[in-house]
Amino acid sequence: MAKFLIVDDSTTSRKMLREIIEHELGHIVIGEASDGAKGVKMYDALHPDVVTMDITMPVMDGIEALKEIKELNPEAKVIMITAAGQAKMITKAVDLGADEFIAKPYEHSSIVEILKKLAL
Repeated sequence: MAKFLIVDDSTTSRKMLREIIEHELGHIVIGEASDGAKGVKMYDALHPDVVTMDITMPVMDGIEALKEIKELNPEAKVIMITAAGQAKMITKAVDLGADEFIAKPYEHSSIVEILKKLAL
């Protein structure tokens, strides 16, 4: 069973991801953060196996949070959550070591497939 950290400023997105992670895939969500700064602190404190990270958030965006998490642990598994039209941000996230991407609006089967793959 993998431990997940969900970092997203949308309560609805966090709830949906938690539902899939815990109820469909049988993993556990050990924390949720509403901005990148909180996400980095929670990552450092909780040491999750996988992080889902929204790109556009207040306080600290997902790109900066990804960078800080990778500095803490270069082997961290991070799935970036992107909205349409963020190609430049996706390229930057790849350069910083993002493992996968999930596009909004979510396609349920894609989310399940990506989460399964990274939770191994």
